[in-house]
Amino acid sequence: MLLLLLFIAVPLIEIALFIQLGSALGLGWTLLIVVLTALIGTWLVRQQGLAVLSKVQNSMNEMNDPTEPLAHGAMILFSGALLLTPGFFTDTVGFLLLVPKVREAMFRWIRSRMVVQSSASFHSAQFRSGPQNGRNPGPKDVIDGEFQEIPEEPRRTKGPSGWTQD
Repeated sequence: MLLLLLFIAVPLIEIALFIQLGSALGLGWTLLIVVLTALIGTWLVRQQGLAVLSKVQNSMNEMNDPTEPLAHGAMILFSGALLLTPGFFTDTVGFLLLVPKVREAMFRWIRSRMVVQSSASFHSAQFRSGPQNGRNPGPKDVIDGEFQEIPEEPRRTKGPSGWTQD
Protein backbone atom coordinates (compact mmCIF):
# COMPACT_ATOMS: atom_id res chain seq x y z
CA MET A 1 0.00 0.00 0.00
CA LEU A 2 2.86 2.37 0.82
CA LEU A 3 4.48 1.65 -2.54
CA LEU A 4 1.23 2.48 -4.34
CA LEU A 5 0.99 5.78 -2.48
CA LEU A 6 4.57 6.61 -3.45
CA PHE A 7 3.89 5.84 -7.12
CA ILE A 8 0.95 8.23 -7.01
CA ALA A 9 2.38 10.95 -4.75
CA VAL A 10 5.86 11.41 -6.26
CA PRO A 11 4.68 12.23 -9.83
CA LEU A 12 2.03 14.59 -8.44
CA ILE A 13 4.67 16.39 -6.36
CA GLU A 14 6.98 16.61 -9.39
CA ILE A 15 4.22 17.99 -11.62
CA ALA A 16 3.29 20.62 -9.03
CA LEU A 17 6.95 21.66 -8.62
CA PHE A 18 7.47 21.85 -12.40
CA ILE A 19 4.41 24.08 -12.77
CA GLN A 20 5.42 26.37 -9.88
CA LEU A 21 9.10 26.70 -10.78
CA GLY A 22 8.42 26.75 -14.53
CA SER A 23 6.05 29.70 -14.13
CA ALA A 24 8.50 31.51 -11.85
CA LEU A 25 11.73 30.84 -13.79
CA GLY A 26 10.54 30.09 -17.30
CA LEU A 27 10.82 26.95 -19.38
CA GLY A 28 14.47 27.39 -20.45
CA TRP A 29 15.85 27.88 -16.94
CA THR A 30 13.74 25.05 -15.57
CA LEU A 31 15.03 22.61 -18.19
CA LEU A 32 18.61 23.82 -17.69
CA ILE A 33 18.38 23.21 -13.94
CA VAL A 34 17.03 19.68 -14.53
CA VAL A 35 19.87 18.83 -16.95
CA LEU A 36 22.55 20.38 -14.69
CA THR A 37 21.37 18.50 -11.61
CA ALA A 38 21.52 15.25 -13.59
CA LEU A 39 25.08 15.98 -14.77
CA ILE A 40 26.36 17.12 -11.36
CA GLY A 41 24.58 14.22 -9.64
CA THR A 42 26.14 11.70 -12.03
CA TRP A 43 29.61 13.06 -11.31
CA LEU A 44 29.04 12.98 -7.53
CA VAL A 45 27.58 9.46 -7.63
CA ARG A 46 30.63 8.24 -9.55
CA GLN A 47 33.07 9.83 -7.08
CA GLN A 48 31.30 8.60 -3.96
CA GLY A 49 30.56 5.20 -5.48
CA LEU A 50 34.25 4.59 -6.15
CA ALA A 51 35.12 5.64 -2.59
CA VAL A 52 32.53 3.29 -1.10
CA LEU A 53 33.69 0.46 -3.37
CA SER A 54 37.18 0.94 -1.95
CA LYS A 55 35.77 0.74 1.60
CA VAL A 56 33.92 -2.48 0.77
CA GLN A 57 37.10 -4.02 -0.64
CA ASN A 58 39.13 -2.95 2.41
CA SER A 59 36.60 -4.39 4.85
CA MET A 60 36.55 -7.67 2.91
CA ASN A 61 40.36 -7.82 2.82
CA GLU A 62 40.55 -7.16 6.56
CA MET A 63 37.76 -9.69 7.16
CA ASN A 64 35.53 -7.04 8.76
CA ASP A 65 31.76 -6.78 8.44
CA PRO A 66 31.03 -5.05 5.09
CA THR A 67 27.37 -4.36 5.91
CA GLU A 68 27.65 -0.61 6.39
CA PRO A 69 29.76 0.12 3.28
CA LEU A 70 27.42 -2.09 1.23
CA ALA A 71 24.39 -0.19 2.54
CA HIS A 72 26.10 3.11 1.69
CA GLY A 73 26.77 1.78 -1.80
CA ALA A 74 23.13 0.80 -2.23
CA MET A 75 21.99 4.25 -1.09
CA ILE A 76 24.42 5.93 -3.51
CA LEU A 77 23.11 3.74 -6.33
CA PHE A 78 19.55 4.69 -5.42
CA SER A 79 20.50 8.37 -5.28
CA GLY A 80 21.96 8.05 -8.78
CA ALA A 81 18.66 6.68 -10.06
CA LEU A 82 16.80 9.55 -8.38
CA LEU A 83 19.17 12.17 -9.81
CA LEU A 84 18.77 10.82 -13.33
CA THR A 85 14.99 10.96 -12.99
CA PRO A 86 13.85 14.41 -14.13
CA GLY A 87 12.30 16.36 -11.30
CA PHE A 88 13.06 18.66 -8.41
CA PHE A 89 11.73 16.46 -5.60
CA THR A 90 13.66 13.38 -6.75
CA ASP A 91 16.79 15.52 -7.22
CA THR A 92 16.48 16.84 -3.68
CA VAL A 93 16.13 13.34 -2.21
CA GLY A 94 18.98 12.11 -4.45
CA PHE A 95 21.33 14.89 -3.34
CA LEU A 96 20.41 14.27 0.31
CA LEU A 97 21.41 10.62 -0.07
CA LEU A 98 24.82 11.76 -1.29
CA VAL A 99 25.53 13.41 2.07
CA PRO A 100 27.46 10.86 4.20
CA LYS A 101 25.83 11.95 7.49
CA VAL A 102 22.36 11.48 5.99
CA ARG A 103 23.34 7.99 4.78
CA GLU A 104 24.71 7.12 8.24
CA ALA A 105 21.47 8.26 9.87
CA MET A 106 19.45 6.24 7.34
CA PHE A 107 21.62 3.18 7.98
CA ARG A 108 21.15 3.48 11.76
CA TRP A 109 17.39 3.90 11.32
CA ILE A 110 17.11 0.89 8.99
CA ARG A 111 19.32 -1.23 11.25
CA SER A 112 17.20 -0.35 14.30
CA ARG A 113 14.03 -1.51 12.53
CA MET A 114 15.55 -4.72 11.19
CA VAL A 115 15.11 -8.03 12.96
CA VAL A 116 17.68 -10.68 12.11
CA GLN A 117 16.64 -14.25 12.65
CA SER A 118 18.73 -17.29 12.07
CA SER A 119 17.98 -20.93 12.23
CA ALA A 120 19.94 -24.09 11.92
CA SER A 121 18.84 -27.63 11.46
CA PHE A 122 20.86 -30.62 12.41
CA HIS A 123 20.35 -34.04 10.94
CA SER A 124 21.37 -37.01 12.97
CA ALA A 125 22.95 -39.97 11.25
CA GLN A 126 22.36 -43.49 12.43
CA PHE A 127 25.35 -45.75 12.19
CA ARG A 128 24.71 -49.40 11.66
CA SER A 129 27.98 -51.00 12.64
CA GLY A 130 26.33 -54.00 14.17
CA PRO A 131 24.63 -54.64 17.48
CA GLN A 132 26.19 -53.30 20.66
CA ASN A 133 25.04 -55.12 23.74
CA GLY A 134 22.41 -56.73 21.57
CA ARG A 135 20.94 -53.50 20.19
CA ASN A 136 21.78 -50.46 18.03
CA PRO A 137 22.42 -47.13 19.77
CA GLY A 138 19.37 -44.89 19.86
CA PRO A 139 19.10 -41.10 20.09
CA LYS A 140 19.03 -41.19 23.92
CA ASP A 141 22.18 -43.28 24.30
CA VAL A 142 25.29 -41.51 25.59
CA ILE A 143 28.65 -42.14 24.00
CA ASP A 144 31.65 -41.32 26.19
CA GLY A 145 34.60 -39.58 24.58
CA GLU A 146 37.50 -37.25 25.18
CA PHE A 147 37.94 -33.78 23.80
CA GLN A 148 40.62 -31.15 23.65
CA GLU A 149 39.95 -27.42 23.29
CA ILE A 150 41.83 -25.79 20.45
CA PRO A 151 42.69 -22.14 21.11
CA GLU A 152 41.61 -19.63 18.50
CA GLU A 153 44.28 -18.14 16.29
CA PRO A 154 44.56 -14.36 16.41
CA ARG A 155 42.85 -12.55 13.54
CA ARG A 156 45.06 -11.53 10.71
CA THR A 157 45.14 -7.85 9.94
CA LYS A 158 47.67 -7.99 7.14
CA GLY A 159 48.39 -10.43 4.36
CA PRO A 160 46.08 -13.04 2.84
CA SER A 161 42.57 -13.44 4.17
CA GLY A 162 43.21 -16.90 5.59
CA TRP A 163 40.65 -18.55 3.33
CA THR A 164 43.38 -19.85 1.06
CA GLN A 165 46.66 -21.54 1.78
CA ASP A 166 49.60 -19.22 2.36
